[in-house]
Amino acid sequence: MAGNNSKNKALANKIYDALSREFPDSTCSLEYDCPQNLAIRGILSAQCTDKRVNITAAELFAKYPDMESIAREDPEAIAAIIKPCGLTASKTKSVMAFAEKMTGEWGGVIPNDVDLLMEVPGIGRKIANLIVGEVYRTPAVVVDTHCKRVMKRIGITESSDPAKVEKDIMKVFPEDQWIAIGHLSVDLGRKYCTAQSPKCGECPCASFCKRRI
Repeated sequence: MAGNNSKNKALANKIYDALSREFPDSTCSLEYDCPQNLAIRGILSAQCTDKRVNITAAELFAKYPDMESIAREDPEAIAAIIKPCGLTASKTKSVMAFAEKMTGEWGGVIPNDVDLLMEVPGIGRKIANLIVGEVYRTPAVVVDTHCKRVMKRIGITESSDPAKVEKDIMKVFPEDQWIAIGHLSVDLGRKYCTAQSPKCGECPCASFCKRRI
């Protein structure tokens, strides 16, 4: 953790206040109308933009409206649809495995359990946290590439390892902010704190960002 705990808690308060004012309507950028559709979108999102995932998933669910229809389909048919999201072979395997879990072991109900969700290939901690947070409002931090970048630049963490970044965030942000801070970090990373040529002069966190002071 960068700095001491009390200073980082004060920094976390500044971050949350600034981002909540800047992005009052911050929410998950993956579109979904039911929990299982969110999970499939999460699987497809690896190394792919949310915009592309939303387009491709809409096509997938138009043809296969439930997990039963996906589970019994030929994997090649699923692969043909999700190909635009990249990593086709591994994502097809993951989508099929998730559909089989839903129609079999889980009895049609997504578990509110990160470890159980991570038994599905293609669902790592980031997506498992997203699912339990969005579906069950279970406090969980989604650490994606934007979150890693902005939290390290601002000074909440010194690590680029997602697991360590998650722990550092959880130490200084209260539980009731864990879900929101993930979404807010994405908004900040997309609009201002971009990987290349960040707009530091316009950033709402500029006055207390470690990278700037």
